[in-house]
Amino acid sequence: MSQSAIRQQRLNNQQISASRFDAPAELVRWMIAMQAQEFAHAKWAIGLRLSQITKDADVEKVFNDGGILRTHVMRPTWHFVSAADIRWLLALTAPRVHALNGFSYRKLELTPAVRNRCTNIIVSALQGCKHLTRTNLLQALTKKKIVADGLRLAYIMMNAELEGIICSGPRHGKQFTYALLDERVPPIKPYDRDEALSGFTSRYFASRGPATIHDFANWSGLTLKEVKEGVALVKNELHPETINGKEYYVTPDNGAIKHPEGRGTFLMPDYDEYGMSYKDRSALATSKNTNATKDESLIFGHWIVVNGVIEGTWNQEIKKSSIAITSSFFKSLPKSKHAEVTRAFRRYCSFFGKELEHTF
Repeated sequence: MSQSAIRQQRLNNQQISASRFDAPAELVRWMIAMQAQEFAHAKWAIGLRLSQITKDADVEKVFNDGGILRTHVMRPTWHFVSAADIRWLLALTAPRVHALNGFSYRKLELTPAVRNRCTNIIVSALQGCKHLTRTNLLQALTKKKIVADGLRLAYIMMNAELEGIICSGPRHGKQFTYALLDERVPPIKPYDRDEALSGFTSRYFASRGPATIHDFANWSGLTLKEVKEGVALVKNELHPETINGKEYYVTPDNGAIKHPEGRGTFLMPDYDEYGMSYKDRSALATSKNTNATKDESLIFGHWIVVNGVIEGTWNQEIKKSSIAITSSFFKSLPKSKHAEVTRAFRRYCSFFGKELEHTF
C-alpha cells in the first residue's frame, strides 16, 4: 500500500472525502472523540465531515441541546464526545488521565480528600439542572474556603469531569457552562472493561485506519499493553498489512458515500483528527513540508490540505459579512487546483455564514 493509498483510506474513514452522516451527533459518535480545545475549529471539524451543508449554528445547537458534549476524556485535553459514549469512555480512559495528572495534583496540594470535597461543593451548586460558568463555580468553592484559582481550578474541574460528575452545559452567549452529567445524560447499562476496550479499539481503526498500534496508543492515551489487548479482542475484525516495515490495521469499506467534488482538499481545522489521530504523520507530508509534519508546534497550525497532503498555510480576518483568507503554499499551486482550493475556502466561509475574500 502506498502513502497515497493510506491517505485516501484515512480521508474516507474519517468522513472527509466521503461521508455517510448528515447529523453532527452521529458524526461525533462515529469518530468516538474529537479534540476540541479550539471550539470554533472543532465545530468546523464536524461540519467538514458531514454529507449535508451544515452551518456553525447547527452544530452549536446540537452542542447546546446536549447531543454533543465537551469534556476532558483523553491525554488530557478537551474533546467532543457523544452523549451515548461519554460514560463508558470515561470509565475506560479516566484512570490513565488521572495518572498523568498525578504530579499536578500533588504539586497543587489536591489530595483525594480535597478533590472529593471540591466535587461535593460543585454538585451542590449545580443540582436542579443549573448550568453554571467556571466563574460561578469558583465563587461557590471560594465561599467554602477552597483556594481555587488558576491551574488549581482547572484541575479541580478536570477531576470532576474525569469522575463522571460534570460535563459541558449549554453556552450562555459565548460563555461555557458546566452541568451535572446525571442531569444531562440518560443512564446506560455499564460496559465491562473488555466490552469497552474492544469497542474502543474496533471503532478507532474503523474511523481512522490504516493506523498502527502506536498511533492508537498515542491518540487514546492508553498504554501499549492495553492497546495490544484491545487489538487481540477484535483481531477478527482487523486486517493487518505491513507497509514500509510497519504493521498497519485496516478495516473493510465503511460504506461511505463517495463525493466527486474533491473533498480531499480542505482547510484543516486546528488540532484536527486528520493529524491528531496518528503518532506517525508522514502520510501528510511531501518533500516540501516534511519539517512541518514533524514539528509538534506546527502540526497544530492553519494548514491547507490538497488531495490529503499538507501543501500550504492560511490565515483569516473575520469581517462583518465575509472572511478574508490569505494563503501561502510550499510550492506553486497548479492552476488546475485553483478552483478546487477556492471551493474549499468557500465551503469554510459558508459554514460560518460568511462570504469569501481571497486571491491566490
